[in-house]
Amino acid sequence: MWYRLLADAVVMVHFGFVLFVVFGGLLVNRHSWAVYLHVPAAVWGAVIEFTGWICPLTPWEQTLRRLGGEAGYAGGFIEHYLLPVLYPPGLTTTAQTVLGLAVVGINAVVYGRLLNRRRRQRSMASRR
Repeated sequence: MWYRLLADAVVMVHFGFVLFVVFGGLLVNRHSWAVYLHVPAAVWGAVIEFTGWICPLTPWEQTLRRLGGEAGYAGGFIEHYLLPVLYPPGLTTTAQTVLGLAVVGINAVVYGRLLNRRRRQRSMASRR
């Protein structure tokens, strides 16, 4: 039972990390210190998607599930938990590339807007 609970906790942390990778730039708009956490996380998320690597949290969860008597699963976290919701079953290289581009694109827009706003604020401050 404990292994299952630990595996579920790893899934929740993993899912939270994925959300942070995709949408963490929005947090940076409110708290500029978050950039130091978000940029490395977003780079890691994009690298995982572009290279097809498996995030270390996935084998950890699978090991906990096996120790708890459950069957593990093939593939990675995104393939097992997120793709069935977002896409038809089966992770392809194209799907991974699209997910990676989405991470980069969303964050490029968010950070572009943030940098543009900061430039305008500096420009207005220098005019005073």
